[in-house]
Amino acid sequence: MQAIDAAASASLEGLIDLSRYPINQLDSDAGKALVEQCRQQLNEDGCVVLKNFVPQEALEVLERETERLSPDAHYNQTETNPYNNAGDETRPASHPLNRFDDRTNGFVAGDRIDHDTILRQVYQNPDFQRFVASVVGMDEIHPYADPLADLVVNVLREGCQHPWHYDTNQFIVTMMTRRSHGGGTFEYVPGIRNPESENFEQVQQVLDGDHSRVRSLDLQPGDLQVFFGRYSLHRVTPVQGERERHTVIFAYASEPGFIGRPERAQRIFGRMAPIHERLLAEGMQRSDKLVD
Repeated sequence: MQAIDAAASASLEGLIDLSRYPINQLDSDAGKALVEQCRQQLNEDGCVVLKNFVPQEALEVLERETERLSPDAHYNQTETNPYNNAGDETRPASHPLNRFDDRTNGFVAGDRIDHDTILRQVYQNPDFQRFVASVVGMDEIHPYADPLADLVVNVLREGCQHPWHYDTNQFIVTMMTRRSHGGGTFEYVPGIRNPESENFEQVQQVLDGDHSRVRSLDLQPGDLQVFFGRYSLHRVTPVQGERERHTVIFAYASEPGFIGRPERAQRIFGRMAPIHERLLAEGMQRSDKLVD
């Protein structure tokens, strides 16, 4: 693929299939129809997948980028329940709060991803950000100010998995760039809980093997996924085979200046950036009440 100049990257020309997904023309009839279609699907099941969002030529470059970056992934292994907390000793062992499973993930931190990569050109593009904001129903979104967690590559090698869990953030935007030989399937149960009810009984049924409500996505390299994981239980099944599974995570916040918690950076990336060390020394203060 030929080098992409600044003007082309600013317009996303060649990086995204703009004829199919006119995210640079959201005020046009086609742009409005695209946003409405995405919003409707999100409202129905909390997830929308835009197939072949990236043209094949750009996708080949993306795969080479994540393959080059993957050796920098820091792996962390832990036992976790769906709620990412310590559990509840007052409840039985079969309760969802006390159901722990292995979570092994590799993450390439954002400061390893150069500004001239397609990954970062898409992440920082105003049209792409405006599109994501429109889809999730926000006036605007902002890139993380966190130098480690803004743009991340998730690397799952053989045996790695992300067991059943919920997200603490409102939405997540991801794009697969490399598929494993086997496993690595994204599964979810849309809207199994809500702000008024954890619905532990049905969550336990899923954990016990009742998959009647579970949906599986046949994600392919180049597909863009926008997912509301706050109320939808979801997981990535164990990866099989020697071929790694690579997924790009585009992290945005509803307000500017968002920095992840220092302890989270240490756990996920194996280190902290200077901003995290300063926050650790000064104390963490936020204008929001989000838990990372």
